[in-house]
Amino acid sequence: KAREAKELTELILSARCMAYQPILPDPAAGLQACTGASPAPFFAGTASVAPRAAEGLGRDSPSRVYLVVSRLETRNIWEFALPIRLLLLVFAWLVLAGGAAVAKPQVVAARMGETPERTRFVLELSEDLPYRVFTLPDPFRVVLDLPEVEWNLPGGRQPRVRGLITDLRFGLFAPGTSRVVLDVKRPVHLQKVFMIPPRDGKPHRLVIDVEEVSREAYFAAQGAASGEVSTSDTPLGPVARTLPAAPPLPPVKPQDTRPTVVIDPGHGGVDPGAVGVSGSYEKDLTLFYGRALKDALEATGRYRVVLTRERDLFLKLRERIRLAQEAEGDLFISLHANVHSSGKIRGASIYTLSETASDEEAAALAAAENAADVLAGVNLTDQTGDVRNILIDLAQRETMNLSKKFANDLVREVGRETQLLRNTHRFAGFAVLKSPVVPSILFEIGYMSNRQEERLLRSEEHRDKIVASIIRAIDGYFEKQRAADRS
Repeated sequence: KAREAKELTELILSARCMAYQPILPDPAAGLQACTGASPAPFFAGTASVAPRAAEGLGRDSPSRVYLVVSRLETRNIWEFALPIRLLLLVFAWLVLAGGAAVAKPQVVAARMGETPERTRFVLELSEDLPYRVFTLPDPFRVVLDLPEVEWNLPGGRQPRVRGLITDLRFGLFAPGTSRVVLDVKRPVHLQKVFMIPPRDGKPHRLVIDVEEVSREAYFAAQGAASGEVSTSDTPLGPVARTLPAAPPLPPVKPQDTRPTVVIDPGHGGVDPGAVGVSGSYEKDLTLFYGRALKDALEATGRYRVVLTRERDLFLKLRERIRLAQEAEGDLFISLHANVHSSGKIRGASIYTLSETASDEEAAALAAAENAADVLAGVNLTDQTGDVRNILIDLAQRETMNLSKKFANDLVREVGRETQLLRNTHRFAGFAVLKSPVVPSILFEIGYMSNRQEERLLRSEEHRDKIVASIIRAIDGYFEKQRAADRS
């Protein structure tokens, strides 16, 4: 017991006395500083002082944890410390077991190669995984679905595109499903898809070989517009077809009349959005602003707030609209960032819905944003254009008028904090703004292609200024709505 007590000397202080302070030459003084009282009889005699480094404690210098215990009370120490020790052992086992249970498989490398006969795409995986590979037309793409994985590519860099492949995107497509989308120059056929087991120091490798075919041969071979499919021997589970429920709203109090604001961080998952001059992704920037706006709005206590996505997850445009409507949103704010071939252009802009674009640039931007589903490998050939061609009835016309009123308020408030584009309030046919019942705007917070503005957009100080301006605009908008209701 004495030996065990000696080993457990430091443990007792987790319950008896813990101090984050420099060591004192007098142990009794150290104990008094820690407990705020003179040494109790329990601590009578010579005390043992055992320093242990504790990272992250204190601002100006490394701090230490000092444990002070009496050597004369080893029996008390043993009786008190034994259950603590057992508890810590159980806790450590649970942490380790839980960590192992949630560990995700990883993609550790990706590369491409070409020969006159084929273009090859290879993924190196931490373990053998089920997969599903298929092709899509107009535009032609090769899509690979895997279980949810972590992307741990060396240096975070994507492989250089080669051969028939013109671009590559990857990310979380739906809960439980990660997706890789390969854009190809022309129609292709899946020549071979196979998994190589670990050997020669290499991990599991998934190999996809594609070869070029004519458009006629592509459709003749498939007999359908959905393209061919290749799957692993162990089938991959189906992609989740229903979106997880929107994050729960704060509890609704009796006669709670607070407006609901829906914040939509643009892009996400397999759809990265624009890429800044530093290599940053629009999807990360919009989530950075969206989370901060949600927290700040909730802190006012005046609003209930919903985020369409709270992590790096792809959402179809229709799903974003559906989330806003199911939350019975009173205002929908879609956050985005822009890029331009000229690195000199900078400034924020606000868009509202119109079937006629205010200018060519607005039309081009809307077309690019509306292509998000295509970029993520969504098959649109069986869609009837329900989002793209929503009829603007009388209810939607009223919604559009309210959207314009909020956009004007937002232009005024944001202009107090940052540079604006000329003709700041613009109009275009953004699919994500086509809810017939929820007033909606799309806010382009700036240009990631401008080096100075991209650096500004990524700073917390600038983000907080923009968030504050949005809240002022929201306050003004709903105050006008309440005044109109009273009149």
